[in-house]
Amino acid sequence: MNAGFQVLKRKRAVDAETTAKFAALPVANISDAMHRVVAGGPRLRPLHKGGVLAGPALTVKVRPGDNLMIHMALNMAVEGDVIVVDAGGDLTNALIGERMIAYCVAKKFAGIIINGSVRDLAWIREHDFPVYAAGVTHRGPYKDGPGEINVPVAFDGLVIEPGDLVVGDDDGLLCIAYDATKEVLVKAQAKHKQETDTFADIGKGDNNRAYYEKQLRDKGCYFEE
Repeated sequence: MNAGFQVLKRKRAVDAETTAKFAALPVANISDAMHRVVAGGPRLRPLHKGGVLAGPALTVKVRPGDNLMIHMALNMAVEGDVIVVDAGGDLTNALIGERMIAYCVAKKFAGIIINGSVRDLAWIREHDFPVYAAGVTHRGPYKDGPGEINVPVAFDGLVIEPGDLVVGDDDGLLCIAYDATKEVLVKAQAKHKQETDTFADIGKGDNNRAYYEKQLRDKGCYFEE
């Protein structure tokens, strides 16, 4: 062990069947099923053309501005993986660009998340491969290290362990812990069905006026008669 400079093996990962089921759900519904306390933060936004992100995390922790360990992670990831990079949120240097992302596409990875900057934004926008990042800059990275692979990472309150399920859409990112996927999936599917079923009745009545008026009156709100 060499804390701060080590490459570890991932011990487990969410399976492809579970990943596919989550990929079919809006992230907002998954968030509701997790009591809305888990989020990837507003800075990590989708930069790609379109499409959802879903897959087990291969985590990378790097020194701000340095992508040596990301290159190693590209050699360790397997089809369906999401490479999650914590660069401390520093936006000074881009850690990936079109060539590294093209490699991810060729290897059929599921996406990449950079808590830092990327470059070649025009290329990223033209493609569907999921890329989430905190910023964009033309300045390239260094390759000196140190860094760590397959260790827990955290940013903006989002904790990601290697092999946890990471999902993302236009609303943002979240992570479902490996041991919680079954429970969260059931709740998220129920939430999605409940919301979908209500669309057929939208506009046929009021917006649950009696309920909201009671809530307001109970809180002391004045209603002019």
